[in-house]
Amino acid sequence: MISKQFIGGFEELEQYRQEVLDGILDFRIGHGWDYTYHERIAKQLPFIYEEFARNLYTRRAVIDVRDVPKDTEKGNDSPACLQHIQFFVRDGKMHMKVLMRSNDAAEATFMNAFAFICLLKKVAKKVGVKVGTYSHRANSFHCYEKDFRLLEGYVANIEKGGDLTYRFKGFFEDMMKEARPAVKQKVEQVRANIGL
Repeated sequence: MISKQFIGGFEELEQYRQEVLDGILDFRIGHGWDYTYHERIAKQLPFIYEEFARNLYTRRAVIDVRDVPKDTEKGNDSPACLQHIQFFVRDGKMHMKVLMRSNDAAEATFMNAFAFICLLKKVAKKVGVKVGTYSHRANSFHCYEKDFRLLEGYVANIEKGGDLTYRFKGFFEDMMKEARPAVKQKVEQVRANIGL
C-alpha cells in the first residue's frame, strides 16, 4: 500500500488519512476551504451501507463527490478533484473505482490512493466482506513543471524494476500510529490560528 516513491512522511500520510476518513479538518470549511472530501463522502456513506444491505451485489453504491452548484460557482478556484466513487461486491470481495477529474501525478496521487484504499477497507469491513481491488482513474493526470525532475525520478525507478512498495502492516503502520499525537497538535494549532 505504500509506494517507495512517496515523497511525504509518516505524519503527512497519517494526517491525510484522518482528513479523508475522520474529517479532522472539516472545521476549515467556511474558513478558507469550500469543502473537504470527508464532508462530501461521509454524508453519502449511510446510503452506501443501506444499499449493500438491500442488495449485496448492487451496482448503485455510488458516491458523487462533485457538488455542481458549489463547484461551478463563479469565483470558485478549487472545485473538487475527486469526482466519483463506486463500490462493488463480487465473489465476496469489495472493489472500489475512483474517478478524479484532475490529479497531480507527482505530489498527490500516492496520498489520494492510500486514503481512498483506507476508505475501501472501512466500507468492506462495515459491509462484512473482504477487500478486493482498487482502481484509480484520472482524466487529467498531470505534473507541474516544478516537479518534472521528481516525476523523471519516478519513471527511472519504475524502469529499473524491482520492489517499489513497502508493506503497510508493521513498521510503516506503527510509525503512522506514533505520528497521531503530532497530527492532533498540528490540527489544534490550525484551529487556534483561525480562531475556533
